[in-house]
Amino acid sequence: MKKLFTILITLSLLSTSIYAQVWKPNVDDTMELSVAQAIIKANDSDPTLTQWFESAYAYAVFPKVGKGGLIVGGAHGKGLVIRGDTTMGTTSLSQVTLGAQIGGQVYAQYIMFKDETAFSHFTRGNFEMGAQVSAVAITLGASADARYDSGVAVFTLADGGLMLEASVGGQKFNYTAK
Repeated sequence: MKKLFTILITLSLLSTSIYAQVWKPNVDDTMELSVAQAIIKANDSDPTLTQWFESAYAYAVFPKVGKGGLIVGGAHGKGLVIRGDTTMGTTSLSQVTLGAQIGGQVYAQYIMFKDETAFSHFTRGNFEMGAQVSAVAITLGASADARYDSGVAVFTLADGGLMLEASVGGQKFNYTAK
């Protein structure tokens, strides 16, 4: 089963242009395979997103973020930071929210870094994004109108669940170099 999954991921990568920066997952690393699959799903959902992966100085991909809440909520996910053809390190995301909310959801999150300054700010550790940073939900053509805000652009792709919310919170990230 693992060999079949590895072959399918490899064939998918070869048949798309999403990895123009030549990043290829280590087929023996389940996190790298999960990230590759998340990138493929994002580009399949919105082909214009390919330009973001190609032009970003670097990017972080969280293939699975779990989120839930009932008045107080939270989210957590793990991912990789990639620059060019290199996996630079691992990262984790934590979020706490407060407000009217109920439900649970799973989604993938993609953070694009416009330049070295934004990337360095993230990799110094303890990076935070407040409520003022908005994420673009990935749908066909949605990324075409997206813009960087303070050198960062955030995209999300829902994977399942239902979350109703009118809450305030922020995300905190940790980064560990490889």
